[in-house]
Amino acid sequence: MKVLVTGARGFVGRNLTVRLGELGHQVLAIGREDDDVAWTEATQNAETVVHLAGENRPVDPSGFETGNVGLTRKLVALMQATGNTAPILYASSTQAANDNVYGRSKANAERLLLDHAAATGGRVAVFRLPNVFGKWTRPDYNSAVATFCHRIARGKAIEIHDQAAPLRLVYVDDVVDAFVALLPGNFATGFHDVAPVYQTTVGEVADIIRSFPQSRNTLTTPRVGTGLVRALYSTYLSYLPADAFHYDVPIHADPRGRFVEMLKTTDSGQFSYFTAGPGITRGDHYHHSKVEKFLVISGKAHFGFRQIQTGERHEIVVEGSQGRIVETIPGWTHNITNIGSGELVVMLWANEIFDRDRPDTVAMKV
Repeated sequence: MKVLVTGARGFVGRNLTVRLGELGHQVLAIGREDDDVAWTEATQNAETVVHLAGENRPVDPSGFETGNVGLTRKLVALMQATGNTAPILYASSTQAANDNVYGRSKANAERLLLDHAAATGGRVAVFRLPNVFGKWTRPDYNSAVATFCHRIARGKAIEIHDQAAPLRLVYVDDVVDAFVALLPGNFATGFHDVAPVYQTTVGEVADIIRSFPQSRNTLTTPRVGTGLVRALYSTYLSYLPADAFHYDVPIHADPRGRFVEMLKTTDSGQFSYFTAGPGITRGDHYHHSKVEKFLVISGKAHFGFRQIQTGERHEIVVEGSQGRIVETIPGWTHNITNIGSGELVVMLWANEIFDRDRPDTVAMKV
């Protein structure tokens, strides 16, 4: 499909055009800097239009009228002049419901598009977006999230005037998903929503972002797998300077080999790895409640088990090429011996973070 994207060089536009390319669509990118010939050709060929071009922080307030209403009027006029009734998706703003210069300009642009749909039989989807955040937003411009991420990623202070100030946020990937879902054009003209919308505060967002660099020191990651924290974490990482793409963790070494903790979680344990030279045995202890999963990455390992009351024994031999998990069992003392000729490397997950005051690790030979 040929998709005309106005404002394709902006924040949302760049994210959208990348996704459209991944899906195999042809992007007709256009902006206010392009001449009338380019605009005419793009509107003639468009099979769907995503109208993102606009103005939200002009030097002169009159820029709201020219950037939002004027560009929309130009788009509608060209569509009608070429007889193109392709569906139009419009990125408006929740400010369109407010009586301010910016809000009125977005509301007027909405009316132009809805009138166009009524006059031509085309379809128009209006998205009144709250604050959109994600990778490639310009910091120190109009996004608190972008500014916080950019500054915190560089160890700089952030300034907050009102911690409790409310924020309504949508993540750029969710905006792009909502647009892509309507590309076939089988939607009803009117207002459409992007979900989820995150209801939060300036202070909460700042605290979440501040926790990300701290996790490199504590090795304990926040819950970055779902929801707002996931989206903020991805956004924060996108602002890291290239020389901060890596960081070191402590290595604990002794004659048996190395032990390295990689990552800890707040409620699902921790990940680490260890090495052992040929003939070296590690472990020889049992746990009451703690459980572990071992994955041999390279080398050959012998796992020995003994039930501490009955004396029942069990053994397992695993090589790195097998992709086999070995679990420790509460009440069974266990050890791991390198029975190969080279270094043994084993990845380890424990279901709880090691607590020196309550280690739940009792020494006992297998």
